[in-house]
Amino acid sequence: MTIMTLNELPLGYSGKVQELHTYGPERRRMLDLGLIKNTPVQPLFQSPFGDPIAYLIRGTVIALRNEDAKKILIYI
Repeated sequence: MTIMTLNELPLGYSGKVQELHTYGPERRRMLDLGLIKNTPVQPLFQSPFGDPIAYLIRGTVIALRNEDAKKILIYI
Protein backbone atom coordinates (compact mmCIF):
# COMPACT_ATOMS: atom_id res chain seq x y z
CA MET A 1 0.00 0.00 0.00
CA THR A 2 1.38 3.36 -1.09
CA ILE A 3 0.09 6.61 0.43
CA MET A 4 0.27 9.88 -1.52
CA THR A 5 -1.70 13.07 -2.02
CA LEU A 6 -4.44 13.07 -4.65
CA ASN A 7 -2.60 15.54 -6.90
CA GLU A 8 0.31 13.04 -7.18
CA LEU A 9 -1.91 10.24 -8.55
CA PRO A 10 -1.10 9.78 -12.28
CA LEU A 11 -3.82 9.82 -14.93
CA GLY A 12 -5.21 6.35 -15.55
CA TYR A 13 -4.55 5.09 -12.02
CA SER A 14 -7.03 4.87 -9.19
CA GLY A 15 -6.78 5.05 -5.44
CA LYS A 16 -8.95 5.26 -2.36
CA VAL A 17 -9.37 8.19 -0.01
CA GLN A 18 -7.46 7.66 3.23
CA GLU A 19 -7.71 11.01 5.02
CA LEU A 20 -8.59 14.69 4.54
CA HIS A 21 -6.21 17.35 5.84
CA THR A 22 -8.67 20.21 5.83
CA TYR A 23 -11.10 21.73 8.32
CA GLY A 24 -14.22 23.86 8.55
CA PRO A 25 -16.25 24.74 5.45
CA GLU A 26 -13.56 23.40 3.13
CA ARG A 27 -13.74 19.97 4.81
CA ARG A 28 -17.53 20.01 4.61
CA ARG A 29 -17.31 20.75 0.86
CA MET A 30 -14.92 17.82 0.33
CA LEU A 31 -17.23 15.48 2.23
CA ASP A 32 -20.24 16.76 0.27
CA LEU A 33 -18.37 15.97 -2.97
CA GLY A 34 -18.14 12.35 -1.80
CA LEU A 35 -14.52 12.33 -0.63
CA ILE A 36 -15.15 9.96 2.26
CA LYS A 37 -12.67 7.39 3.59
CA ASN A 38 -12.25 4.35 1.29
CA THR A 39 -14.03 6.06 -1.63
CA PRO A 40 -12.41 5.17 -4.98
CA VAL A 41 -11.10 8.14 -6.95
CA GLN A 42 -9.51 8.29 -10.40
CA PRO A 43 -7.98 11.23 -12.28
CA LEU A 44 -9.47 11.41 -15.79
CA PHE A 45 -8.38 14.64 -17.49
CA GLN A 46 -5.88 17.39 -16.88
CA SER A 47 -6.32 20.96 -18.09
CA PRO A 48 -3.72 22.24 -20.59
CA PHE A 49 -1.81 24.03 -17.82
CA GLY A 50 -2.13 21.10 -15.36
CA ASP A 51 -4.57 22.72 -12.95
CA PRO A 52 -7.38 21.78 -12.30
CA ILE A 53 -7.69 18.02 -12.81
CA ALA A 54 -10.99 16.20 -13.38
CA TYR A 55 -11.54 13.22 -11.07
CA LEU A 56 -14.12 10.44 -11.18
CA ILE A 57 -15.67 10.19 -7.70
CA ARG A 58 -18.76 8.05 -7.03
CA GLY A 59 -19.84 8.14 -10.68
CA THR A 60 -19.46 11.92 -10.99
CA VAL A 61 -16.68 13.89 -12.65
CA ILE A 62 -15.42 16.67 -10.38
CA ALA A 63 -12.66 19.21 -11.07
CA LEU A 64 -10.30 19.94 -8.18
CA ARG A 65 -7.47 22.45 -8.06
CA ASN A 66 -4.06 21.12 -7.09
CA GLU A 67 -4.23 23.30 -3.98
CA ASP A 68 -7.26 21.31 -2.80
CA ALA A 69 -6.06 17.91 -4.05
CA LYS A 70 -2.88 18.27 -1.95
CA LYS A 71 -5.04 18.10 1.18
CA ILE A 72 -6.44 14.65 0.31
CA LEU A 73 -4.41 11.57 1.21
CA ILE A 74 -5.06 8.47 -0.84
CA TYR A 75 -3.66 4.96 -0.99
CA ILE A 76 -3.13 2.69 -3.97
